[in-house]
Amino acid sequence: MPTLEHNALVEMFREHPELAPRWLATLFHVEVPPHASVAVVESSLDQLLPVEFRADLVLELRAASGALVLAIVIEVQRDVDPDKRFSWPTYVTVVRARKRCGTIVLVVAPDAGVAAWAAENIDLGLGRGNVEPLVLGPAVVPEITEPADAENETELAVLSAVAHGNGPSGLTVVQAALAGLGRLDQAHAMVYFQLIWNGLREPMRQALEVLVMERQIEGEATFPPFVQKLVDRGKLEGMREGELKGMREGRLEGKRDTLLRLLARAGIVLTENESARIQACTDIATLDRWIDNVLGAKTATEVLS
Repeated sequence: MPTLEHNALVEMFREHPELAPRWLATLFHVEVPPHASVAVVESSLDQLLPVEFRADLVLELRAASGALVLAIVIEVQRDVDPDKRFSWPTYVTVVRARKRCGTIVLVVAPDAGVAAWAAENIDLGLGRGNVEPLVLGPAVVPEITEPADAENETELAVLSAVAHGNGPSGLTVVQAALAGLGRLDQAHAMVYFQLIWNGLREPMRQALEVLVMERQIEGEATFPPFVQKLVDRGKLEGMREGELKGMREGRLEGKRDTLLRLLARAGIVLTENESARIQACTDIATLDRWIDNVLGAKTATEVLS
């Protein structure tokens, strides 16, 4: 049975079909035929066979003249399914025969293992023909960490959070995606948030909860209301403010230690005042900026600018 995650990703392309050819060009560097429109068409691929094949979505790209120039079969794949090695070639050949145009399969697979499996070449027999799906997975989807970028490419930021939310930069990626949700209406934003939340493993969920609680305690309404509600009120009220401050101080101390280690590796010597400035910094964003500045810097002044 289709899950919320599956349906949310399908609906993303149903409501914004132009995303598929744009990402084919920008993420896969595929030469997409010039076209004037992209439209969702029927997904039933009944070939008058006993079994009905149904793709998640089929898109048509048409030239200004109305001629079909490309068909894109979109499949959302959350798990490895050996049967798809047989159905995906069927989708390509049926759509190509029916529409008389080039046809490709674009698989959306947020899990790295599933994405690697889906990208494998499908040999149709004796090496005489093949189907090679294009896979939108963690290896292709970029890590979007800047809120401004997430606001400009919200759907891609959502995919980024689903694909990379549990990685080393997971919390930053998720924060950027949540900032991007602010430009959407509440119904769509809530669905996308649930999609992101369901993909997070427990350590990252806890980190996000702590961040939301910190912002609530500090009176900084930087997340949409439905995100703030993910933190159980009883948990928030039962946790002493001192405990929250302790968590935050632990994060700050970790950032300071990282910065100092990077400075030492770069051979940058700090003065007493510069060292004191780092220890006195209580803004995580500032510490993150200083950490980024170490790369290529030759002096502490360049780092602490």
